[in-house]
Amino acid sequence: MAYTETQSVGWGSRLGKSVAGIGLGFILIIAGTILLWWNEGNFVATEVALREGQAVTQELGDVSTVDAGKNGQLVHATAAAETKDILADPVFGLSLNAIRLERTVEYYQWVEHAKTETKKKLGGGEEQVTTYTYAQEWAKAPVNSSNFKDPDAVRNRANTVLINLENFKAQAANVSFGAYRLPDFMIGAMSGATPLPVNLSAEAIANVQKRLALPASSAPNPSGAMPNMVHVSGNTVTLGASPGTPQIGDLRVAFTHIVPGTVSIIGKVNGNTFEQFHAKNGKTIGMVDMGAHSLEDMYAEAHTANSTMTWILRAAGALSVIIGLVLITAPLSVLASVIPLLGSIVGAGTGLVSVLLGLAWSLLVIAIAWLRFRPIIGIAIVAVAVALIALLHAKGRARATAA
Repeated sequence: MAYTETQSVGWGSRLGKSVAGIGLGFILIIAGTILLWWNEGNFVATEVALREGQAVTQELGDVSTVDAGKNGQLVHATAAAETKDILADPVFGLSLNAIRLERTVEYYQWVEHAKTETKKKLGGGEEQVTTYTYAQEWAKAPVNSSNFKDPDAVRNRANTVLINLENFKAQAANVSFGAYRLPDFMIGAMSGATPLPVNLSAEAIANVQKRLALPASSAPNPSGAMPNMVHVSGNTVTLGASPGTPQIGDLRVAFTHIVPGTVSIIGKVNGNTFEQFHAKNGKTIGMVDMGAHSLEDMYAEAHTANSTMTWILRAAGALSVIIGLVLITAPLSVLASVIPLLGSIVGAGTGLVSVLLGLAWSLLVIAIAWLRFRPIIGIAIVAVAVALIALLHAKGRARATAA
């Protein structure tokens, strides 16, 4: 059964909240504008640094011995990343030779979902009806069921956990690259984790079982022993009575690892290791990719990543400006909502104006930033815009004269 809460919000209260939101609106507009400006400058600076780096990057060549002549140079190399370090999970007793070992934990819990519908009332008030539903699902952390809105859910959908476990990551401290040693920032940047097939010893299973807070309903089997609550399948350990039919409080623990293998790096040689290369504008360059990748491919990937992040931040900046404008114009629709239909019309109008004005403002900031950081492109765009405006103006005058 779903549980609902109904809340009536008066016109005065709505107006007060919308007026109070104006300040936040201005903050969002300022923050979005700053982000848009900084983002364009950061894009150009990163592009310049990457081009500078690519122009001076050398092939390191044979890494079986340290080449003193390359010390201080920005280099590219491909070789095997290897380690003798043994990584261990202290809870499950796993130990293996790897570059990284990770444990990801999920809990089977009652989870509350809320959906709110708003009905406008004559006089500017609103009636907000919130429907709460509950489902059993895997969650990334234990859910506090005492905070559920439905009192019946608090009593009858109480969450428990067999054991509190955190996500865990262990990383090799010593990773060789031929005669060289990879620095921590490269080791940490390695991707490509793969599932780790789990094989727990009987002792490890017994130790985990002892740590579990078994529910009172758990009963010993005919031999007098408690039922097995530790089940292994592939890279996953399920803690519970039955992996196929999880119960509230069960856990699902997945293991992944990064094994030694071929990697490609770009970094500045510092003795027998590598460090970040500092470009003239202060930007740093240091890359690592799993597998064999050419110098050109690695820089092309870096340029693509820079462009992608720039577009993401452009969208974030524009959205911040638009939301800020929506908050600033919100009192207008609240004032008009004394008549619900009129309030909806004004709200739709101010929303459309906020979107258009927000996009226009964002484009203007980006254009001005281009004039500052990319003057040639910026001037060309402004020239095209002026030409288009002049053309439209000329056509308008020609039509007026013909009329």
